[in-house]
Parts: sequence; C-alpha cells; structure tokens
Amino acid sequence: MSAFFIVLASTLVGTVLSCVLACLPGLHVYNIMGLLVMFIYLLADYQIILPPEAYLPFMAGMIVGWSMLNTIPAVLLGAPDESAIFTVLPGQKYLMFGRGFEGTMMTGVGGLAGLFILIFIMAPLAPILLPLLQSVLRPYMGAIIWVIITFIIMSEWPKGGNTGPAGFAKFLDAWKSLAAGIFTFLLAGFMGFILLYRSPISTEMAFQNIMPAFVGLFAIPWCLLNILSAADVPEQHIADSLDVDAATILRSAASGGLGGSFAAFFPVVTGGVGGLLAGHATAQRDERVFIMSQGVSKLIYYTGAFMFFFVPGLGLTRGGGAWIMKGLYTPQTSYDYLMILGSIAIAGGISYLMMEPLTRGVIVLIRKFNYRHISLIALGIIVLLVFLVTSWIGLFIMLVGTGIGLLPVLFASRRLNCLGILLLPIACNMSGFGPTIAAWLHLV
Repeated sequence: MSAFFIVLASTLVGTVLSCVLACLPGLHVYNIMGLLVMFIYLLADYQIILPPEAYLPFMAGMIVGWSMLNTIPAVLLGAPDESAIFTVLPGQKYLMFGRGFEGTMMTGVGGLAGLFILIFIMAPLAPILLPLLQSVLRPYMGAIIWVIITFIIMSEWPKGGNTGPAGFAKFLDAWKSLAAGIFTFLLAGFMGFILLYRSPISTEMAFQNIMPAFVGLFAIPWCLLNILSAADVPEQHIADSLDVDAATILRSAASGGLGGSFAAFFPVVTGGVGGLLAGHATAQRDERVFIMSQGVSKLIYYTGAFMFFFVPGLGLTRGGGAWIMKGLYTPQTSYDYLMILGSIAIAGGISYLMMEPLTRGVIVLIRKFNYRHISLIALGIIVLLVFLVTSWIGLFIMLVGTGIGLLPVLFASRRLNCLGILLLPIACNMSGFGPTIAAWLHLV
C-alpha cells in the first residue's frame, strides 16, 4: 500500500474513533493517545515497527476529531441545578432552555472557522514568523507566565455578599469563593511541584506523569456533579437552522483565534486560559459569540499546538499531544509538516460532518436513558484508563486531585484555578527559583 493511502486510512480511522469517544463525558483524547503510544512500544518489543505514516496521521485525526466534538458532552451532559441557571455558562443555558442542539452546532461552526484559520492563515506563516517570535519572546516567557497567573487570580470575582445583613458576615460571604479560588490554585501548585520533582509514577510511564492528576482535577468532579445533580434535562428542540450570521462568525473567529493561538504558542497556557484572556481583551458579550469562540479557541489550541511540533526549524513542543509524541518521533523534514497539515484538513472536514448525527444521537440517548447513568459509565471508563496506564499509584494521585478539583464546585469559584498544577511550578522554574522552593518542600 502506498504512503498516500496509509496516511488517508490512518486519518480516517483516527478521526472516526475520536469523534465517537468525544461523546463520552470526561474522557480526554490525551488519555487514549497515551494508551496508543504504549501499544506502539509494545509492538516494537516484538520487532513490529510501524511507519510514521501509520500513526502520525492517526494521532492528528484523533486530536482534530476530539477538539471538534468534545463539546457534545460538555453541553448536553452538563445540566446545572435550577438554582444556578443564571450563573452557568451559555452552553448550559442553551441546554436548559431546550436549545442544546443549537449550542453544540454553534461550537461546530466555530471549530470549522478555527480550522480555516489554522490551515489557510497560520500554517503558511508559522515556518516564517514563529521561529522569529520564539527567539524574541524566549527571555521573557517566565515573566509572561507570572502576568497570566496574576490576571487569573485577580479576575476571580465575588459570588456572594449581595444579600443579608451588612458587616463582617457579608464580607466573609463575598470572599468565600475568592479565598477558595486562591486556595485551589495554591494546592494544585503544590501538587504540581510534587509530581514534577518527586513523581511516584514509574519512569516507563513518565510521559503520562500528569494524566491522573488532570483526571482528578477536571474529569472526576464533572462526572460526580452530573451524577449527583438534581436537575433534569428538558426536551431538546432540533433546529433547522442556526441563529448566526457572517458578522457573528467573524467576531467569534477573531476572539477564539486570538485565545487559541496564544494558548498554542505559550508554554503551560491551556485553551481555557487563552479563551479567558481573549474574552477580556475583545470584550465579547454576545452569548452566540462566546459559544462559537470556544469552538474556535479549542480547535486552534489542541490542533495548533500539535501542528507547531512539526513546523520546520521551530522545535516547539506545546500541549499534551506533542509531549506524548516527542518520545516516539522527532519531525525530520517539511514532508512531515505537509503530511500533518493534510491530515488535519481531512480530519476537520470529516469531524464536522459527523457532528450533527452524533449530536442527534446523544440527544436520543439522553431521552431514553438518564444522563446520570451515562456519566456513571463514563466515570468507570475514566477510572479504568487511569489504572491501566498508571496502576494503583495513579488512582491515588487521581483521588487527591479530585479532592482539590471539588473545591471550585463546592465554593463556586472557577475551575481554571486548578491549572495551578502546571502554571505555578513551571513559572517558578522559568524564573530560576523553582529548585529552591522544591528544596524548602524537601522534594530534592
């Protein structure tokens, strides 16, 4: 079989697989990629060597498909309690008003806009501009990360203190969520120092060192919240068209493209952080723009970070997908870059076409089955994956992360504060005093 058909087949299989897996709440594509890398290493032990054309497009298809469709469970399987209906994200509001289909498909349109930006704007310019940009900003990366940390903490706002008697009790009520957010950030940062300097994960699984912690911080609390929620999902209306126009798409592309590009280029900055910064920078208030910009930002962040790994002359490793692949393969020539771009373009088209039928399928599923039961099954799958990759010690790390990840849920602070697990230790290391702090903590 020629290389062309191997690349095409690998892209198709990876995209379709990830699109289906993206419909499971809490399941992350990096967890599956970690298992696939383990499988490739296992084949190598038996002298079965797969060509790069077999697994690189497969991985690209998985990332594109997941980043395009993982909004389906985020919108359709994340029903809030009735008392929180006016404090939740716009996607959840759409769900509770019976418009979950529209909210999901809007993110798909945003993902398609992100794919256009990535292929037709960023890809041609990346080999020219990114090496120059990297050389200029490299000395200031540590300072930039500290500015981002400061903004994340300062932009947390009080969730209480609006009612009740004036005085110290009202002050404490207002500061409850703020203090919980700062405490969450510091606890997650402490956990990050431990995993960075004295990780209990075996060296063979070092490329999945942070995986059980992230599952505990983000995926498990979400599944538990779905399982324990008292809310019921209302009947969902299948719309024939979307309430968007060219101006809305352009505004979404500008906001989401800025956030996704920022997150894909800077170290330890995720799509959520990039979206937060871009949302404040562009001052978008339209809920449609917010929903669509998240689709743009998410696709550019995950797919762009993976694409940058293959840019000739750049040598940039950003995002979990690139770090997982780094130990397996080192890009050699422009051939690798063009192959990945082709795979991304094909995967983007396929995943967008799969979005509508899969969204309809999940809506039918939640009509027939309680979404709490679906979340319970997803929780079991996630825990099993953590055990298969990192064994019992990974489950322990996951439980610790779950305890930290539940703090924002219980005290109505932002879950973004859990990213202190990456931001705090990396910022300290880039500033030169990370080892000193690790010594104070008796980690070295």
